[in-house]
Amino acid sequence: MINQNNPSEQTKIAFLKAFKTLKLAGLLRDSGIRKAQGIKVSEVFELLLLLAFQGKNLYRYLDSKYQETAASKNTYYRFLNTATYNWRRFLTSLSAKVISSFSRLTRPDRIKVFVLDDSVLSRNRSKHVELLANLYDHANHRFIKGFTMLALGWTDGYSFVPTDFAMMSSASPKNRIQEVSEAIDKRTSGYKRRSEAVKKKTDVAVQMIRNALKQGIQAEYVLMDTWFTHEPMIRAILDEGLDVIGMVKQLKQRYHYKEGVYTLQELRKLLPEHTPENQFGSIIVKTKNGIPVKLVFVRNRNNKRDWLTVLSTDLSLSDEEIIRIYGNRWAIEVFFKSTKSLMKLGTEFQGRSYDMMISHTTIVFTRYILLEWLRRNENDDKTLCELFFRLCDDIQDMALSTALQSLMSLFVEQLNSVGSRKSTLLKNQLRQWIDSQAFFIKALFGQLSWES
Repeated sequence: MINQNNPSEQTKIAFLKAFKTLKLAGLLRDSGIRKAQGIKVSEVFELLLLLAFQGKNLYRYLDSKYQETAASKNTYYRFLNTATYNWRRFLTSLSAKVISSFSRLTRPDRIKVFVLDDSVLSRNRSKHVELLANLYDHANHRFIKGFTMLALGWTDGYSFVPTDFAMMSSASPKNRIQEVSEAIDKRTSGYKRRSEAVKKKTDVAVQMIRNALKQGIQAEYVLMDTWFTHEPMIRAILDEGLDVIGMVKQLKQRYHYKEGVYTLQELRKLLPEHTPENQFGSIIVKTKNGIPVKLVFVRNRNNKRDWLTVLSTDLSLSDEEIIRIYGNRWAIEVFFKSTKSLMKLGTEFQGRSYDMMISHTTIVFTRYILLEWLRRNENDDKTLCELFFRLCDDIQDMALSTALQSLMSLFVEQLNSVGSRKSTLLKNQLRQWIDSQAFFIKALFGQLSWES
């Protein structure tokens, strides 16, 4: 008999229900993730999916009292290391299905966005990992060995769903410590992911957006940070029928305004004087190649001489709405923090195979998606029965004050005290996300340790 007070057992029941409702076994099969014989592939996937909530790694789990109900260790490692499995198709299909279920429960005019960002996964103790590279970690201002995980997600301001990722090495051969294994079959999905790992990050990002759109995932904007908000990237996204809202940094770019050409700093000086209460100022300009954009200048509340600049290709939006929508980009920061701290992203398996990193990361993303699906079913009254759709208030959009708080934390990246304030805000928002989970999932997270 299952102990209903056991959070692990209740989590297993909830996950297996979600597994069945979302028909994950069918998605695995459609993605070419199959086994010729022995234990069902869905059972292998289920165990790996739930492993993070058991408080054990795979070796310890198979050495525990559960070993009689599990397959052999080799079965799981063969599953993780198979190059023919199309993990991208599985992840995008799952995210499209979950997003479709969320969209049916919100008003049609609700703003939905893609969020694009990257995060470094360190492998400093490794030497022989496939495509391992020397990378610069901008958060800690030092070089490390590892990979850059480029991630694309979708959010409606309440739920965040990761839709795709690429595990990037380095486009420069001199920075790569290891190359692609010669044993890999060039016809496999695994080889395609390896080829992708050494391309330009912006090219891969645009392709991920195309993949999401082909799956029927709908969004109006792509939110980006300063690394991606450059004219070629903006043009590529506009060509896909989406608008861009992104933060821009003053580099060498110039903007056309009336008869002149100006830098960001010069444009800011053209704005009318602002009262202490007014944090915004905006101006409509054109980029070097003629793309009309609206630049919104946000003043640092703590230092009136500091400004951030947010760019929007949708000129119809008000300054406040641009900042509020851009505040949704913070969802991907919370996603990175939760997957690394609570779901063992990058630490659960330490194999040398590139395929293992892809399969492991997909499993972690699936954990997060299922938690979001369970959280939405727990907290959104409209999920109880669509018959009552019109009787329920819509879920709350991110408030402008919350968006500003998140945006202000980014000033820290330009100061000497990098990390402390941003880390505190991240932990606070992550705790809010945990508090919104079902009680048995909250109980599990309470037992887990925080990691960077």
